[in-house]
Formats: sequence, structure tokens, C-alpha cells
Amino acid sequence: MTTIILILIAVISLLWSFIKDKAKTKKTLKISTKLFKNTFSEVFFIMALVALFLAWIPQSVIKTLLGSSNEIFSILLGAAIGTITIIPAFVAFPLAGSLLKSGSNLVAIAAFLTTLTMVGFATMPIEIKYFGKKFTLIRNGISIIAAILIAFGMGVIL
Repeated sequence: MTTIILILIAVISLLWSFIKDKAKTKKTLKISTKLFKNTFSEVFFIMALVALFLAWIPQSVIKTLLGSSNEIFSILLGAAIGTITIIPAFVAFPLAGSLLKSGSNLVAIAAFLTTLTMVGFATMPIEIKYFGKKFTLIRNGISIIAAILIAFGMGVIL
């Protein structure tokens, strides 16, 4: 139902935009169509890689690495994977759902997601360039600690 409401709002807004300024709306639609095509191909490629990853790696391996047999190890591994990975959040959440269905530990998945969104190991050179080395290292250090605490908090809550 929510999707239908959002689509209706978008269609009404588009019609209103056409009424206000037809030329500007057409120009914007061309730009957004091009952006959608570029984004779609990137998202499709990432989702395909995630699907291949989940297909190639047996569920038993995922369960062993991110499962509940050694909770601290699985949490740290989930945090490490999230720290070095660059995946958009809208891809990471379905991946996390697949990992959970494969038998991964919920806290390890929470560590993966929080470090993925909070810690920028792969983007550190850019961050150092603009914000400085000290700031970047402190921010990432605090983010890693906070992400692990959040993951443990999720384990306690859920």
C-alpha cells in the first residue's frame, strides 16, 4: 500500500511540474533517465556479484565464519569485512538478510552493517586529503568502537 501511495505522489508531482514549467520538466526527465540508466547498471552489477558470492561460498562456510560457534570471532570478522568493503547500503541490507538466512550470527551481521556504513577504510586516502590524517584516524577509530558496541547492543536487544 505504501508503494502505491508513493507512486501516486510521484505522478501527481510530475503532473504538477509539467503544468508549472513544461520545458524544465522535460529537461529534468532526460537527466533523471540518464542517471537511472547509469545507476541501474551499477546496482545490477553489484547485486549480481553478491548473488555469485552467495552461490559460490557454501552456507556451511558462511555459518562457520559468521555463525554462533565463536561469537567474538564472528563479530570481529563481520566488522572487518564491513570495514574494508564498499557496498551501497541498499545492497548491503538484502545481503545481510541472505547471510542471516544462511545461518550467520545476528550480532556479526549487525557489526558488518554498522562498520560498512560508519567506517571508511577504503576511502581513507580521500578523507585524509580533505580532513587530515589525525581527524580521519580518530573518526575511524571511534566509528569502529561504536559499531562494535552497537552490534553488541543489537544482540542484547534482539
